[in-house]
Amino acid sequence: MSNVKVCAGACGFTAMVHVTKIDRSTVEITINSPCEMIKAFNKSLGTLQWTKVFAKMKDSVIFQAAQENIAHTDCPVPVAVIKAIMVEMGAAVPKESSIVFVNEEVV
Repeated sequence: MSNVKVCAGACGFTAMVHVTKIDRSTVEITINSPCEMIKAFNKSLGTLQWTKVFAKMKDSVIFQAAQENIAHTDCPVPVAVIKAIMVEMGAAVPKESSIVFVNEEVV
């Protein structure tokens, strides 16, 4: 099982993403969060073929479910789900990613 904690930011919500490999092509996704939109997003995912995740954004089942259930385009939870799927299926290593605001100009 791959587990990811997402601290979403300004909304103040935290989500725990759990992805479990069922077989070579299937994963089960569970997201725990007090956010009602993320709860709805979670219900729309469940068990799916992980290959349907990696498509153009408009064709990805994750982004389709996000579009249906999450009102805020800046919500980091859908991307966290994708990263957890990649790690669980062996397509990526478990490496943290972040968005950091800085006060200086970065070249």
